[in-house]
Amino acid sequence: MLFTGDFGEVQGRILLTALLVAGFSIVALCDLALAGRALRVAGLVGVGVAILALLLGLVVIWRDWSGGGFGEILRAFAIAGIWSLSLAQGNLLLLLAHRRRFPVRMGLGATCLFILLTATLVSLPILTNGEIPGEAAPDYWRAFGVVVILDALGTIVVPVLALFLRDDDGDAVPAVPGSIPVAATPSLESGWVQLSPELAADVARVATAARTTPEVVVAFAVRRHLDERRRPLSPPDPDGAATAR
Repeated sequence: MLFTGDFGEVQGRILLTALLVAGFSIVALCDLALAGRALRVAGLVGVGVAILALLLGLVVIWRDWSGGGFGEILRAFAIAGIWSLSLAQGNLLLLLAHRRRFPVRMGLGATCLFILLTATLVSLPILTNGEIPGEAAPDYWRAFGVVVILDALGTIVVPVLALFLRDDDGDAVPAVPGSIPVAATPSLESGWVQLSPELAADVARVATAARTTPEVVVAFAVRRHLDERRRPLSPPDPDGAATAR
């Protein structure tokens, strides 16, 4: 379509549809980053809002623009798009929700609050067709500017804090029925360990049953093995042989 030079109304709508689907895919991938985690409900909500925005966007692109009710559909699409982007941003930050350092947790909570405020302050004028903020528009948009700056600042600073302020080994994740009590951020910083397909399948089954990740299962198994190796020998048996506990 682009290279033939035949660019009419239908071709323009096809191009807008492709851009809309691409935007939906990126947003949905951000939301699905929480799949398999404790806060996966937030990711599902984000995907649901993204699907709503996609459907409304298709209606806006392909319906007859001269018909009535177009303004209402356009406003609904704008609000759904705003909340879809905001939820995607928040869900990416929620990947750090398991961290236990106070600055990271405080910054994450504040940034999520600013994300919600940003989406709300943008949505209200669209939803009310300008009745909000009305005569208080200068103060309203000044406050909005402050919230946006704090939103952007938190989005940048919180991941950087999480990078430098790592959790200690003693910072355990909250107990969940069926979960494995291990350190909050188990990792192998010296490199990767490759497992056989059979062992990897066993680890995946245990992780699924415990509602955790394979990395957590491997870290727990290694930690327990090391603790076993550190235990002292048991008293000699009647034959005088020492056996490891």
